[in-house]
Amino acid sequence: MLNLRKPGAFFLIVAIILIAFSGVAESTTASLTVKGGEIATSQISLAVDDHVLIGFTVIGNPDNTIVFSLLFPNGTVMDFGQVGVLNHRFTSNVEGNLTLRFDNNESTDNKLVTLNYEVEHYFFGMPQMLFLALFVILVCVAMVAAYILLSRPAA
Repeated sequence: MLNLRKPGAFFLIVAIILIAFSGVAESTTASLTVKGGEIATSQISLAVDDHVLIGFTVIGNPDNTIVFSLLFPNGTVMDFGQVGVLNHRFTSNVEGNLTLRFDNNESTDNKLVTLNYEVEHYFFGMPQMLFLALFVILVCVAMVAAYILLSRPAA
């Protein structure tokens, strides 16, 4: 007869591993209202070798542009100038908080910024989700092999 304790324990361990690693990628969509004559910022926490995709669209009246820049944790500033739509991808080489700076000082009108960003963490040169999936597969194979080896009758 099939012992239900072992498959139940196996399922429980796999479920715990999957739940523990489910929050490893960060993807966010937000709307920011940048008032006329003001600056709005948003921060993203980065680790070394993170792959980052930042995209936004500016909606305003009469023009749909805003001055945008990135402030890296090491003090480096990447200025994009006056932009209305941006999609920018890069790999982080420093750890810390990246600051996204939306400057609306040149206008008296409010601007709505729809911001989308995605941070993909990397381990050993491969995406963290792939690394963790391979790790879970290896653990499962090891557990199955151990179950088969331990269930053989002694000779």
